[in-house]
Amino acid sequence: MQERMIQLRRTRSLFAYWRDGRLLFHNFARRLTVSANPIACEVLDFFDSWRTFQQAAVRFADYTPGSVRSSISQLVKQGLLVVNGSPEAAEDRRLAKEWSAWLPEGSFHFSTKDPPYVDFSNWSVARLKSILPKTQAPKIFKTVKGVAKRLLPACAAPDSEFIRVLMARRTHRRFSKEPLPLETVSQLLRLVWGTTGYLHTPLFGKLLRKTSPSGGARHPGEVYLMALRVKGLQAGLYHYHPGGHHLERISTNATPEKAWLYCGRQRYVKDAAALFLMTAIFRRTMWKYGYARAYRVVLLDAGHLCQTFCLVATWLGLAPFCTAALKDTLIERDLGIDGIRESVLYVAGVGLPPDGSSRKPAPASARLRPGIEDYFGATASTIFSKRRSPRRESQ
Repeated sequence: MQERMIQLRRTRSLFAYWRDGRLLFHNFARRLTVSANPIACEVLDFFDSWRTFQQAAVRFADYTPGSVRSSISQLVKQGLLVVNGSPEAAEDRRLAKEWSAWLPEGSFHFSTKDPPYVDFSNWSVARLKSILPKTQAPKIFKTVKGVAKRLLPACAAPDSEFIRVLMARRTHRRFSKEPLPLETVSQLLRLVWGTTGYLHTPLFGKLLRKTSPSGGARHPGEVYLMALRVKGLQAGLYHYHPGGHHLERISTNATPEKAWLYCGRQRYVKDAAALFLMTAIFRRTMWKYGYARAYRVVLLDAGHLCQTFCLVATWLGLAPFCTAALKDTLIERDLGIDGIRESVLYVAGVGLPPDGSSRKPAPASARLRPGIEDYFGATASTIFSKRRSPRRESQ
């Protein structure tokens, strides 16, 4: 009798489609896809609000009792129905509340989290080729046919530090075992994620200015430092506060093995000196833009920040890399974020160039000059705040 009174409801993180003649249901919050019989559509439609199994038995009295009971049990097991008061129901309610403006289109974000990754480092060229499409690779250039062409003037490469940085940017996979100076980490954080000023508007209040653009100046991005080998800083996970230019320690659980797990078991990540875990607080952008296309803007913002990171790191004489091969849920758990209000999007990393590299360390001119320090309003010595913050409010 007690089982018959349990309240159930259709999960709101759900869509249906047909493939190869089969009806499929996809729970994008749990990243589960199952096939079902057409009766499942009627059952799921009935559980649009909280209802009990007893009410379902009355509604589907014309069906074989065993088939209805079996269907409901399977729908619960596969996460298509949630039980009132369960953790799954709480997460479903939270996701629907936080993402209501961007669903169902925003389901892409959740559907693409935690994919399986394969370590290709030991694969032969022949084996790698075997998994590529059998068709010819797309052309690397597009040419518009049947139109007039206009040659452009030759570009004389100016001898400037900016151009040298642009031309020197590379993605690196090998690093020195030497630790990064804390001053260098401070410069990276300040120049990439730090605030450069504020803009006061009558409609939106105080807006941030940074070295990278952000749609509507909403700046949803946050960054967490995974310090592995930073001289003068204990290994651990830290949240960077751009307004105060300081770090807030979250935990001391930072090891090369954990970094390797974070980044899809890519071996080279173990040798990096530091990772920069980029997340987004979606409501900052969603508050202004209540339509799902704005999710693209959040992703573009992360890309802007990462390119700025790569250029700044190159300017400092470092060896940067970036990757989207992530174990989202593991990272979010360790950061103490819920993956709904705030979620990881991108990871960048850095180390010193390996021994024997032709790249030179950053010259003295690469250090923040006193005038720039004064403009930013903080010095490298203020980078670490002793305040511990295991869990932050995502505001």
